[in-house]
Amino acid sequence: MNYNILAYLIFGTITIYIILWVGRLSHRNGRIFIFTFFEQQKDLTDTTNNLLLAGYYLFNIGYAILQFNSWGEVSNWSTLISSISVKTGLLVLFLAGLHFNNMLIIYLLAKNKKHSLTLKQ
Repeated sequence: MNYNILAYLIFGTITIYIILWVGRLSHRNGRIFIFTFFEQQKDLTDTTNNLLLAGYYLFNIGYAILQFNSWGEVSNWSTLISSISVKTGLLVLFLAGLHFNNMLIIYLLAKNKKHSLTLKQ
């Protein structure tokens, strides 16, 4: 018996939950960083934050869909659990890597901006 369809459904459900949860969390809590960076310009902050969320969703949903392409045949329950675990783990590692990359970029931009402000004074 082939369990691939069941594996896809379980992985898809887990993936959608993780992507939506992390996206909402980042959108809500990341706004303050963008707000500070854009010098309290609310409209620019909200627009940028919404565009970042849309890009995040598109990028991660695309990555998750590509995971189906490299899925091997799932023929028993053990393989089903193992393959879902590996694919979900890869997705979480990928999201963590993107998060740390984004935080590094924000840190460097803020540091550069602070340095620029001290030079102007």
